[in-house]
Amino acid sequence: MLSALRCRLTLLLASLSLAACVVYEPVPVPAQPSQYDRVWSAAVGALQDAGVSVASADPASGQIRGSRNGVPATVDVSRQADGSVQVRFDSKDAQLAELFKQTYARRMGR
Repeated sequence: MLSALRCRLTLLLASLSLAACVVYEPVPVPAQPSQYDRVWSAAVGALQDAGVSVASADPASGQIRGSRNGVPATVDVSRQADGSVQVRFDSKDAQLAELFKQTYARRMGR
């Protein structure tokens, strides 16, 4: 009788200890934009900040085309083999090139 009571008490304590276990769900971490997406957005925004009217922007090809005061401007955004992203700006307007450089650096937090 004492043995049966001890067995029941042990089973009761074991089941109660399992009920006290807590399993926490992992906290979801918001996805960060890729380096390419960050650079792409900064390049498009920098052109607009510099007063360029963007005519086309194709993230798949990495080309952004536009003009300011009739002078064309082109930006090429490309992925490099080492995982970095390169931005090339082309325009005959040297003042616009400098303005793009400044606005792009500001948007990239530099």
